[in-house]
Amino acid sequence: MSKNTVLKLEEFGQSVWLDYISRSIIETGKLKSMIDMGLRGMTSNPSIFNKAVSGAQEYDREIEKAYKSGKTILEIYDDLTVRDIRDAADIFKDVYEKTNGLDGYVSLEINPKLAYNTRKTIEEGKRLYEKVNRPNVMFKVPSTDEGFPAVEELISECINVNITLIFSLQQYEETTKAYFRGLEGLLQKGGELSKVHSVASVFVSRKDTSVDNLIEERLSKEKDKASKSKLESLKGKAGIANSALIYERYLEIFYGDDFRKLQEKGANVQRVLWGSTSTKNPTYSDIKYVTELIAKNTVNTMPENTLSAFLDHGVVKEALTGDALEYHKVINELRGIGIDINDVCRKLLEDGVEAFEESFNSLLNSIEEKSKAL
Repeated sequence: MSKNTVLKLEEFGQSVWLDYISRSIIETGKLKSMIDMGLRGMTSNPSIFNKAVSGAQEYDREIEKAYKSGKTILEIYDDLTVRDIRDAADIFKDVYEKTNGLDGYVSLEINPKLAYNTRKTIEEGKRLYEKVNRPNVMFKVPSTDEGFPAVEELISECINVNITLIFSLQQYEETTKAYFRGLEGLLQKGGELSKVHSVASVFVSRKDTSVDNLIEERLSKEKDKASKSKLESLKGKAGIANSALIYERYLEIFYGDDFRKLQEKGANVQRVLWGSTSTKNPTYSDIKYVTELIAKNTVNTMPENTLSAFLDHGVVKEALTGDALEYHKVINELRGIGIDINDVCRKLLEDGVEAFEESFNSLLNSIEEKSKAL
């Protein structure tokens, strides 16, 4: 029997994680089946938990019991999410052990309201680390200016970190610097570098959505046929091009001289993780952000629909090699029509933090409504 496309991806050198969590997939055995199929990790965020909790009844009894015992809405949220993360981590334990800590992780977002507060992010990361108490959990910290020192501190305490909401090359480089500083700090404390892991989560499809909207604005004003054709040719290219530049830099940093000394002391490569890989534009392939991001020593976290589509009609063929010359041209051409990818990325980071905060508030509201209704 031939291997499915997810197992073929793993064989190639890219791990598939699921960008979704719910109690039902944990308790029905569905998650275990997906692991047997080749799934190697899981990511969550406030939006995902909001959908899971507000749209299902399996949390109701626990919410009712906790509310009647006098717990606050925030405490109930904490208990619900930590339980799901812990239970999922236990199911992934075999993957974690068999891959020597490369895969088998479940990611939990630190309260997004703390995205611009370094000290509180560190405190919350340490608190969650103690509460979850599983070696194969990563704690998500946004790549804000205030988030980078928090990443450094958490890594230096041997706490696994998933740095999230990375859009620009500059953000990515700051992420790697924070990881390096954290490893140096861990070394100074006498810790084992081999015990800590991290991924850098680069969000992709949102860039295309933003850039395509800017291109559409220009198309509506453009009269020249050749110029219109040029603008059309740049649609749907920004996300992959920007990711290719980040992948090129990733290879330079972690597979060149920069990382060698730390690696010799046991440090693990901070893999790039492709996030936001569902297709937002229906005119694009439903697996565009999987097939065009196939690259060695990376992770792709996919929503369930995208994963199903890739299993159905995906083909495993290397897409990114580290040679990003043609992708540099795309970024330069966008700049030539007045679209600066760095400006786009700055806005996306702000919007991303705001969206997660809104989802977090919505999740708390859902829990409160259920608490009062039960």
